[in-house]
Amino acid sequence: MAKSDKKIIKNFEEEARNVISAFEANKNPKITLPKRGLSNVYFDKKENMIKLGNKKQTRTFFNVSQAKKFMQMFLLAAEVKKLIKDDVTTSIRDLFYRTKHTIGDTKENTFDDQSESDPIIEDIEVAFDALREELHLFASSRGSLVGNITIEDAGDTINCRKLGSGGWAIPSICEDDIIKFKKSEAKFVLFIEKDAVWRRFNEDKFWKKHNCIILHGQGVPPRGVRRLLRRFMDELKLPIYVLVDNDPWGLYIYSVIKQGSINLAYESVRMAVPKAKFIGLSSFDKEKYKLPNAVTIKLSDADKKRIKEILKYPWFQKPKWQKELTHMLKEDVKLELEALSSKKIQFISETYVPDKIKKKDWLE
Repeated sequence: MAKSDKKIIKNFEEEARNVISAFEANKNPKITLPKRGLSNVYFDKKENMIKLGNKKQTRTFFNVSQAKKFMQMFLLAAEVKKLIKDDVTTSIRDLFYRTKHTIGDTKENTFDDQSESDPIIEDIEVAFDALREELHLFASSRGSLVGNITIEDAGDTINCRKLGSGGWAIPSICEDDIIKFKKSEAKFVLFIEKDAVWRRFNEDKFWKKHNCIILHGQGVPPRGVRRLLRRFMDELKLPIYVLVDNDPWGLYIYSVIKQGSINLAYESVRMAVPKAKFIGLSSFDKEKYKLPNAVTIKLSDADKKRIKEILKYPWFQKPKWQKELTHMLKEDVKLELEALSSKKIQFISETYVPDKIKKKDWLE
């Protein structure tokens, strides 16, 4: 059994013994865990990432509003312990079904919906300082990769230079005991927001011409993609470039990659990529590349509200970012990556991105 597996089981059993001891002493069993709300999240300027603070919360068994969550936490932990001991993994969806049942002769279920079990899994992560991936749990794969690297995936060697149009499906568990980096000549990594645009780059063999790795996460990147990006930065020392739509939601995706997210602040040290560089689309690109008005989309009220919120984020306080965001508001339009196709269908891969990287025309 791996050292991390032994540690998790040991922590589970110690907590269980504490609960049993409390019952035997006629006391109210409790478990203490970090608060995961906005009130316990802060931005670490030195490390340039969102982190979880030190505030704690206590969950007790003899409390009408907390008893069910208390039970659910230990029920899921018991099932995770079985997975670890059997050295198998399963999906968070399957874990939900494995632990859902009606309690005794009551009409009460342990869980009614997966939306109940997912937050409890996150509680277990923070309470026992163990990532979901270390709990032998995975989510559905989302995202693909091609490029100048050879990867070992669960013992199988994957040459990412010969994967056709679909690429390597990035798994949700990308820890170094599962995914190993073998041979790599890549000089940088390009993260592309959209699958459709990633396919343009793959078809044009951008990764081959520019000696790099290209990947996408189908919008906001899932944990596996973010963990992989972090490992590329840490282990291969590769620059990470991010290519997203010119709208507040594209900027949010960049922010999640670079600083981490508020919901997963406790994982930032393993998933945030503080050195990630934003190479577009910029709100100044319409004028710079003389894009026609027909490719622009007017900002909605929700867009404007979101931009004003982003303007206040501490990680967007740099003058260049403030200029970028205020210009978007002033022009009152947004642009999708596909807008560059109005120049030429391969313009984005043959001219736009290569020029941005060559001229170091990016934001950090």
